[in-house]
Amino acid sequence: MDNGSSQRRLGLVTAILLVVASMVGTGVFTTTGFLVRDVHSLPAVLAAWLVGGLFALCGALSYAELVAALPRNGGEYQLLGRVFHPAVGFVAGWISLVVGFSAPIAASALACGSYAQAVVPRLHATVVALVLVTALSLLHAAHVTVGSGVQNAFALAKVALIVAFVLGGVTLVFPGHLSGDGARPALEAMLSPAFAVGLVFISFAYSGWNGAAYLAGEVRDPARTLPLALVGGTALVTLLYLGLNAVFLAATPAADLAGVVEVGHVAALRIFGADTGVLFSAGIALLLVSSVSAMIMAGPRVYQAMGEDHPRLGFLARRTSHGGPAAAVALQGVVAVVMVLTATFETLLAYIGFTLALSAGLTVVGVMVLRRREPELDRPCRTWGYPVTPLGFVALCLWMSAHALWQRPVAALAGLATIASGWVLYALIRKR
Repeated sequence: MDNGSSQRRLGLVTAILLVVASMVGTGVFTTTGFLVRDVHSLPAVLAAWLVGGLFALCGALSYAELVAALPRNGGEYQLLGRVFHPAVGFVAGWISLVVGFSAPIAASALACGSYAQAVVPRLHATVVALVLVTALSLLHAAHVTVGSGVQNAFALAKVALIVAFVLGGVTLVFPGHLSGDGARPALEAMLSPAFAVGLVFISFAYSGWNGAAYLAGEVRDPARTLPLALVGGTALVTLLYLGLNAVFLAATPAADLAGVVEVGHVAALRIFGADTGVLFSAGIALLLVSSVSAMIMAGPRVYQAMGEDHPRLGFLARRTSHGGPAAAVALQGVVAVVMVLTATFETLLAYIGFTLALSAGLTVVGVMVLRRREPELDRPCRTWGYPVTPLGFVALCLWMSAHALWQRPVAALAGLATIASGWVLYALIRKR
């Protein structure tokens, strides 16, 4: 069943901008401070962002084959359920609700609130986050077309702001800090456990490269649009991330960045001065609105697909007269609000990165499984570099996850507990 085939309203531009907006958000403006603190080599930190981009690109190339062949809403939920077993797909859907969307929505909203508070001290970061989640949830629950139009506008503004930040940094900053940090040799740092855990954090920053897969049932001409959106959007964001982090690292001494969450604010003040730096911080806050919007837009399509397949969750499949999946958006919004009120930022990053790496890695394994099991399946797009591309992605997933389990056991065990709870929930709601 190709759900949503009669309502394919989203074109290539919206799909690409959805990928861009889903990826560029909290992670790129917060993660670098943790890497500088733990890795102790600025060239290695920049290399980590490159590795993370190549990792995401390998995943996007693999997903492109799957979603072009199976263009239905639901992302990992429908892909893993189709390739392996409905129970595996259901657990992936549960992971999407708790870890894939609600937790990043909360993190992005909190980051937006922090940047807004830095610009207007009278604002309270948590209140801003709660208002943002609530307002955007109402928007996307009510109307698909209006929601996608707002999404496109914010995503374009996000790209323009990052390009301006990078160009301003290149013009005004000398890159001495990058080569002269005098700390750990880059190769030694890249072989360390801290580098592997840093990639887990960076994988959170790159999460969203599969954003278009969640709305595959609503995209026009999915065989052409989905591969272009996944690969093109991921490649564009990789370039933006490398430029942005090069500016961060060149503009600010390592001691000023180490362990800092608001690295974008710190760098903006050093590059542009107090007045212009505050304006850029305000722009970053608006930029994060786009990230929250993109995830609120994409996530409910997973829960909608779950509702269509499981009668006891049928309320999640209901849409308004304008196409908005109201109940699914409301459920996601409630979970996100709870996380806004309870989340611990650094542990949350490790939790999200670890759990999503396992889910995405298994989905990419599905590319190889489906080729062997159904060689005659119509595949409008085939993975470039197969089988090296999917094997490389899976190997890096396992390497990062093993180090995260060793270095961040609480976050990793929380991820494993989330997976286990998904199996329990499936046993409780499945149709007998």
